[in-house]
Amino acid sequence: MLDQPASAVFEPDTLIVRYEGLSGEALLRPMIEREFRGRIALVSSFGIEAAVLLDLVAAIDRNVPVIFLDTEKLFGETLRYRDALVARLGLTDVRSIKPDPAAVARLDPDGMLFQRDADSCCVLRKVAPLAGALDGFDAWISGRKRFQGGLRGSLPTIEAADGRIKINPLASWTRESIEAAFAARGLPPHPLEADGFRSVGCMPCTDRVAAEADPRAGRWAGAGKTECGIHLALPRR
Repeated sequence: MLDQPASAVFEPDTLIVRYEGLSGEALLRPMIEREFRGRIALVSSFGIEAAVLLDLVAAIDRNVPVIFLDTEKLFGETLRYRDALVARLGLTDVRSIKPDPAAVARLDPDGMLFQRDADSCCVLRKVAPLAGALDGFDAWISGRKRFQGGLRGSLPTIEAADGRIKINPLASWTRESIEAAFAARGLPPHPLEADGFRSVGCMPCTDRVAAEADPRAGRWAGAGKTECGIHLALPRR
């Protein structure tokens, strides 16, 4: 068994220097097999582009925990796509995390909080559940990419975030790289992509967008909101 570097989680600068310039599987493999062995999880939305990162991780270790935030507001197509990809890739530890029922009853009794306060809805259904799901992990893997723009435009591949290390192995990948990976790996597209959705989140807060538009323009359209919050401030419990 490979030794686990006890200090790696506390030295993000060391990791950045050690793995500078790597992406994709070249970055994921040492993180999963050495630096954070048994202490790293992949957080996946099972959205439009998610299959590529899931496939990369599965090729290294199908037992890596995959955290899926089931907000109870998702498209049925996303839930079925999740199940199909899990079976196809042989993932053995997919954790579907739902919001706390007591918190939902208290804060969103009519299920319409997304309409009144989208930020609070995201905290209730995504940010708070993920904080609990990451207990026991020193690092987690994100599928964000720089070409998605906004706060993601200068995304590093390795970053310190909320007392953990966050790995962004696809940060430097382009839209064309993602499309090529789907084709080369024979990965099935999300079923909503053919219906004009280019980024998929919760059903009430996701719209179709034109082919030439920013892929994330359909998320919280017209609300001045671009992130759900899990990449902004995530408390360590």
